[in-house]
Amino acid sequence: MRVMSVGAHPDDIEFLCAGTIARYTARGDYAVNVVFTNGDMGHKLIGPEELAKIRCEEARRAAATVGADFKMLGEPDEWLFHDKRTRLMMIDTIREFRPDVIITHSPEDYHPDHRCCYDIVFAASFLCTVPHIETEHEATDHVATLLLMDTLGGTNFMPEEYVDISDTLELKVQALLQHESQVKWLRDHDNIDVAEFVRSLASTRGLQCSVPFAEGFRTEKLWPRLKPERLLP
Repeated sequence: MRVMSVGAHPDDIEFLCAGTIARYTARGDYAVNVVFTNGDMGHKLIGPEELAKIRCEEARRAAATVGADFKMLGEPDEWLFHDKRTRLMMIDTIREFRPDVIITHSPEDYHPDHRCCYDIVFAASFLCTVPHIETEHEATDHVATLLLMDTLGGTNFMPEEYVDISDTLELKVQALLQHESQVKWLRDHDNIDVAEFVRSLASTRGLQCSVPFAEGFRTEKLWPRLKPERLLP
C-alpha cells in the first residue's frame, strides 16, 4: 500500500497521525509526508527565512523517524489559500506519489491553514485523474481513499475508526520532538507540553476503543473514494 499524509504545517502530521504512519511502515507499506507550508511564522525570536529552513529539516527528520519519505511544498505559513496554483501543486504531488490512501486534516480543525489544506486535498484527490489537467506527472488511474485525521486536542472530532498505537506511541513522540524549534514556542504561545499533549489525546482515543493508546480517523464517505476493505493498519 502507498500512503500519503498531507499536513498544513511541518509538525501537524507528527501531532495527529505519526503513530499510524509508523504502523504502516513497520508492516512494509510506503509512506510519504507532504507539508504544505514552511512554518516560517512559528517562532518569537527566529526570523522567517531562517526558521523556514530549520522547520523543513526538522520535518524531514521527523518523517524519517517513522520511516516515511518527505516533501515540502513551501507555501508561506498562515497564508495558505485554495486557488488554481495550489490546486495544481497538490494534483501534481498526488500524481508524483500515486497513493492508495491520503491522510489529511479534518475540515473542522481550528486553524485556517488546516481547513484550506483539506479543501485543496479534497479537490486534487479527484482531479488528479483528469488527463486534460496537465502537470509534470501523468494522471492517476484511481481516486485514493481520503482519511481525515484527528483535530488538535480532539475538539469537534468524533472518530469512526481507530488505530492502536500502543506499540508506536513513543516513536510518535520521538518524531514530534524532532521539531525542536516548536517545543518552546508551543509552550510559550499555546501553553502546550507537546509530549504530554499527544500522550493525553492518544490515551483518550485509546479509552474509546479499549486499548492503551490510539489515533482516531474518519473516512470521507463519497463515491468513488470508498473501498470495501479496511485501509488503516
